[in-house]
Amino acid sequence: MGREPEMEEARENGGVGGSVLPLASLISPTGNEVQISELEGKIIGLYFAANWYPKCEAFTPALTAAYHQLKEHGAGFEVIFVSCDENRPSFERFHRAMPWPAVPFGDIGCKKRLSERFQVEGIPRLVVLAPNGEVVQPDAVELVHRYGDRAFPFTSARVAELEADEQRKFASQTLEKIFSVNGKDYVNGSQEQVPISSLVGKTVGLYFSAHRCAPCIKFTAKLAAIYSNLKGKAEDFEIIYIPMDKEEDGYLRSCSDMPWLALPYDDGASSGALARYFDVREIPTLVVVGPDGKTVTREGRNLVNLYFDMAFPFTDEQIRLLQEMEDEDAKGYPPSLRHTGHRHELSIVSDKSGGGPYICCECDEQGLGWAYQCIACGYEIHLRCGRDMEGRAE
Repeated sequence: MGREPEMEEARENGGVGGSVLPLASLISPTGNEVQISELEGKIIGLYFAANWYPKCEAFTPALTAAYHQLKEHGAGFEVIFVSCDENRPSFERFHRAMPWPAVPFGDIGCKKRLSERFQVEGIPRLVVLAPNGEVVQPDAVELVHRYGDRAFPFTSARVAELEADEQRKFASQTLEKIFSVNGKDYVNGSQEQVPISSLVGKTVGLYFSAHRCAPCIKFTAKLAAIYSNLKGKAEDFEIIYIPMDKEEDGYLRSCSDMPWLALPYDDGASSGALARYFDVREIPTLVVVGPDGKTVTREGRNLVNLYFDMAFPFTDEQIRLLQEMEDEDAKGYPPSLRHTGHRHELSIVSDKSGGGPYICCECDEQGLGWAYQCIACGYEIHLRCGRDMEGRAE
C-alpha cells in the first residue's frame, strides 16, 4: 500500500528518466559520463550503500556476481550506485570496485531526494524499478543474497516461484544432492578422496570458513576440540570444510589447520553455490545436516558456542533437553553476587526475565538466557563464570 503513490507518480512522469532520476547523466567507475537515456527500457536497481559499512562490503560482491551473470545472458538490467559515503575519496574507492554507474557524488540534492522518496533508513538497500519507474521490489538485498541472478526480474511472482522451488529442494534434500553442485562425488581427506556416499547416514557439519578470518581462527580451534571429543566417543559425526577463501593458498593453509574433510577448491564456484543454498551471510557458519540428509540447523556455530560437544546431534529435541538442564541447574545458583571482574552487584536473569543472547564479559564466549547481569551497565557473565566471586550480596 505504501508503494502506490510512488507507482502513480512514476506512471505520470514517464519512468526512470523522469522524476525518479532528475539528472542528465551518471558517472561510470572510471569517471566517464553515462547518459540517462542509456537506461531506457531496463529494469533498474538503485543501490544505496557506503564503503564504511561491513554489510555493504559483504553484499557488493554478491550483487556484482549477479550483475555479471545477468549481463552475460543479455538481461535488461542496470544498477545505479547511490552513495552514502562521507567523502569523495571513499566514494571513488568504493565505486571503482563496482561495474555499474553511480549518481555523481557531488549531486547531494538527487541523493537526498532518492533516499527520501524510497524511505531509505538502512543500508545496504537495493530498490528495484521497472522500466516505467514503478517499484518492483522495495528491497532486493535478501533476494540477491539467497538467489543471486535467478531473482531477476525480482517480481512477486518470481519470488513465489523461487520460494516454492526452494521448499521442494529442501524437502527432497540428500547429502549427495547437496554436493552435486560441484560435479564431484567426493571430498578431500588428509591423504585420500572420500566418497560422499560413505558419509550418508552420519550427522555432517558443513563448515563455511576462510583463512585469515579472526572469528574463524578462534572458532576453528574450539570446533576442532569438539570434533576430537565426538570422534573419541565414536559418534557418527563428520565435518566438511566449505572454503570461502579467495585464493587456493589460503584454502591449503586452512586445510592444514583442520582435522576434517574439505570440499575441493575450485575458485569458489561450488562454495558460493552452497553458501547461497544455505543462505550463509557471514563466516564462520556451521550448517548441520542429519543422517537423513535433511538440514538440522544453520545455527551450528551458536549451538557449539553455547553447549560444546553436548549440542550433538544438534536436533531441537537435544537443545530442548539442554535448556531444561540449564533451567534446573540455575536453581542451585545464588540470586545475586559480586564478581571479581565488576564493581557492581550482579543479579541472576533468564530469557524470561531480561536475559537474551550475550557475550560473557569474563570468558568472552557466547551466552543465551541464563546469566548474571548488572542492571546498571549491562555487564553479563555466564552462571559458571560467576563461581569466581568475592562474596555473595546480602
